Amino acid sequence: MPIKREITEKLVQKLFMFIAMASITILFLIMIFIFNEGFPIFKTVSINEFIFGHYWYPTSEPSDFGIFTLIAASVLVTGFSAVLSIPLGVMTAIYLAEIATKKVSEIAKPVVELLAALPSVVIGFFGMVVVAPFLQEVFKIPTGLNLFNAALMLAFMSIPTICSISEDALHSVPVALKEASMALGATHLETILRVILPASISGISTAVILGMSRAIGETMVVLMVAGGAAALPESIFDPVRPMPASIASEIAEAPVGGEHYHALFAIGVVLFIFTFFFNVVADHIAYKYKQIGEASL
Repeated sequence: MPIKREITEKLVQKLFMFIAMASITILFLIMIFIFNEGFPIFKTVSINEFIFGHYWYPTSEPSDFGIFTLIAASVLVTGFSAVLSIPLGVMTAIYLAEIATKKVSEIAKPVVELLAALPSVVIGFFGMVVVAPFLQEVFKIPTGLNLFNAALMLAFMSIPTICSISEDALHSVPVALKEASMALGATHLETILRVILPASISGISTAVILGMSRAIGETMVVLMVAGGAAALPESIFDPVRPMPASIASEIAEAPVGGEHYHALFAIGVVLFIFTFFFNVVADHIAYKYKQIGEASL
């Protein structure tokens, strides 16, 4: 019997190893394909002109392939959505895990998880049909399809992910730590701020990473509600065009093998590097907070 169990464990380990290696291989091949299709554009335009150029007119004569405005749009939209989604997601998780009654939590958590499962096209359609006219009417602006609308929709998408994973991290804190804090005379609020949050900060950081990773690479929402203007915004109510929206809106019109085609793949390369850098920094921050949380306990 022990021999059979050992054989089963080895088979399972090999299966998991095969799945992991297959996933890594597929991702590596995708990366090679994107880089291979994107690099030829740099025979026509320099990397400096491509990254820092302010004009994106790929079909004009002569063509302009500057994506600085697209990069700025992606950074601004993601940044504003982070400002909205991270506090709301984490505070909602704290409320559901530590403050709300069991009945409220049992009702609210499935609703939050259901919001996380909403297709991005549905959220984009809601932003176009409901949020855009509302913003246009309230703020008296020319169009409701702008940077602020896109940030709101991305925050709406990120909050359920951040909330759900953060709540699980808060629930994973040992009950003994909470009871010890309360026994020493700490209030419930002090226990949450000084014991529970430091102990779960690594899990909350992971939740933020996953939520923001979804926002950075989101295509359909920003394509539908950001406005599509490849220009630097002067206010949060100006239309913008983030990098994923440019790729999605123009790839069908770009002749395969042409400059426009390679330029769109080069945008994909920049987006890949951008998201990779973000994840590395976020993982470093999560690890750092994990060490701080363990030291504080």
